[in-house]
Amino acid sequence: MKKTSIFSLALTLAVGSSLNAAAQSAQDVATKYRRSSIYSLLISHNDQKFADEIKRAFVAMPVPDKYNDHDLSVKVVEMSSKLKGVASDNENTAVTQFLETNHVASRLVGKWFNRDIYTGTCDMELIKERGLYNAGKFDHILSERSARSQALMMDAGEQLIGNTFVLVNDIRYIDKENTGKVVGGLFRALGQMTGYSDLGNNLGSMMETLKGFRVKINTFLYQLNWDEQTAFNFYKDQYTEQPDITKFNNFDNSRASYKLTYAGKVESSGSTTSFLGVNLDDKDAMVRKACQRALDENVVALQTQFPAFRTKSPIVTTEPLTAFVGMKEGVNAKSKFEVLEEVEAEDGTRSYHKVAEIVPIEGKIWDNRYMASEEGAEGADLGCTTFRKVSGKEILAGMLIREVK
Repeated sequence: MKKTSIFSLALTLAVGSSLNAAAQSAQDVATKYRRSSIYSLLISHNDQKFADEIKRAFVAMPVPDKYNDHDLSVKVVEMSSKLKGVASDNENTAVTQFLETNHVASRLVGKWFNRDIYTGTCDMELIKERGLYNAGKFDHILSERSARSQALMMDAGEQLIGNTFVLVNDIRYIDKENTGKVVGGLFRALGQMTGYSDLGNNLGSMMETLKGFRVKINTFLYQLNWDEQTAFNFYKDQYTEQPDITKFNNFDNSRASYKLTYAGKVESSGSTTSFLGVNLDDKDAMVRKACQRALDENVVALQTQFPAFRTKSPIVTTEPLTAFVGMKEGVNAKSKFEVLEEVEAEDGTRSYHKVAEIVPIEGKIWDNRYMASEEGAEGADLGCTTFRKVSGKEILAGMLIREVK
């Protein structure tokens, strides 16, 4: 079967382009690639301090840019029960029960196919868009109703629908107000003793404002189960592009058959978060930074533990060798990445082949964490991370990198 390297084709088309066109091409490469999809929601506890600020901060957070946004209409869930911490060996039943009772898995499937909740009609537009399929070729192959069309649908299921994840985040404020007051008092006393009372008072006020602000986030990870039988049942009995009351009812009656598989959970306290660059009188800004940093840490930890959740990112330039990943994604001097070439077969299916290994260059790792620039962090102005090849063949712009754990 004839196969085409997507990156070789792109390189050929780019030959002779202007510098401006090349820059635009680099931007296109950085955004156009297959990603996993995420639905992220918050477990809110209204009886705790800063509950409203935490909700506002969470709703303002974008889905991590290495994933597709697959959010549903509900982003915040009120829950009175105290959830188990990361040390618990048991899956948290309250979270799982909520997801099952509200048929979240079936709703995620419905979103993939733009299912109309009133008529049940579906389409493949989101599949084509996120899968970067050639629209005309995609429709033509599907219309054949042949082995090629079956392979294409299986490819879409494995590469796209099956890589849909749910992140449930339980965010709690850790009250360190008393600690802040004690430290603030020490600064004031030290200022009086040394004759620098103004400086001591200012530092004391700052520490009391901060109050040792911290949040603890337990993040629970689930993956949508889209196996061969589930896909077969959906396409045969529930998928319709025209109003069909039978298929409409088939889907609604089968909602409980769609499942989310629990993967695990992690916890972050955000204890290393600096509040440099934040107006200490702006509670919302402080909460947002603390929550964003802690949640980003959890996403990295989950990627480390669960290979299916790991992201890919494209090589943007080759001289130097760069990609738009950095400290937010957990990149450090000891990180190692495999380089993947994506190959498209005649039937439209895609496969990935390892062609090289690269490592980041120390001192050229981008600090792309939330508000890193505002706090003047080293590496925040780099704009990308620079790598060097340690093995393998020629690397082309657009090839994908994935961290090797």
